[in-house]
Amino acid sequence: MADGINKVILLGNLGKDPELSYTQGGTARCKFPLATGESFTNNAGERQERTEWHNIVVWGKQAESAGKYLQKGRQVFVEGRIQTRSWDDEKTGQKRYMTEINAQRVVFVGGRGDGGGRGDGGRGDGGGADHEPDPGMDPGLGPNDDDIPF
Repeated sequence: MADGINKVILLGNLGKDPELSYTQGGTARCKFPLATGESFTNNAGERQERTEWHNIVVWGKQAESAGKYLQKGRQVFVEGRIQTRSWDDEKTGQKRYMTEINAQRVVFVGGRGDGGGRGDGGRGDGGGADHEPDPGMDPGLGPNDDDIPF
């Protein structure tokens, strides 16, 4: 049987400030909720909006950058895979599940907390030709790139 594809691409806003921690082995791990929205017209012809929340987990140097530069409200592009983990709840003894997006790529899109804008990593330094991207940031993708499929 052929391998399947587990690929997720999201563009949304952080629901709260990221939580940066380290494993016992010293690997950085950053977690944050990401909100994506959609608008649609229901059967009665009324405009409706729906927000979907995603649990994002970032590892390594990208996790450190996300923990340092991201904050609630910031718009980010996330590319990764869906992963579900399980554990036994110590209080109830029941098996619990959490579905997360294990991010392989995180791009800081909007300015700090404004959900859009500069695309310069939120530093407000004016950018320019000699502008260095944030560590862990993918400089090849910004809000003005023509190759974004959405």
